[in-house]
Amino acid sequence: MIVTIIVAVAKNGVIGIDNDLPWHLHNDMMFFKETTKGHHVLTGRKNYDSIPERFRPLPSRVNIVVTRNTEFKAPGAVIVRTIEEGIELAKADGESELFVMGGGQIYDQVIAKDLVDKMFITWVDAEPNGDTHFPDLDYSKWNEVKRKDHPATDKDQYAHSIVTYLRKS
Repeated sequence: MIVTIIVAVAKNGVIGIDNDLPWHLHNDMMFFKETTKGHHVLTGRKNYDSIPERFRPLPSRVNIVVTRNTEFKAPGAVIVRTIEEGIELAKADGESELFVMGGGQIYDQVIAKDLVDKMFITWVDAEPNGDTHFPDLDYSKWNEVKRKDHPATDKDQYAHSIVTYLRKS
């Protein structure tokens, strides 16, 4: 099974502020929806809570929420205590590609533990204020295999590029 990060990152590394996205990018949201549909998605509790209630759990996906809070309830989602438990659950379900969708602490952990095979990074041409950042990576260990550039439009607040990376062998 492939473990894939899917994230939007500003030029200054920001991925969020006040448990929300610091931008509106229609193309990125559509890419996320189409790419993750039919798959397992793994997220931290705070990131899960940031999803508007009417969209929780994310439809047409198995939502796996990682939390140490034993009282946490997420009807329709699966609760696990560790990232590794979430990965094993997806494997046991026969998943081909698990999508790690944040937040910051989850990205930090999967990268630090070297659990990632692939990344979809939407590079946002902006430097917003934020309180959550994507971890520093050694990009020399990754091959850029695809890039699609999008201009700013009335539906996309900023220009951005959706880039696919695969881990070098």
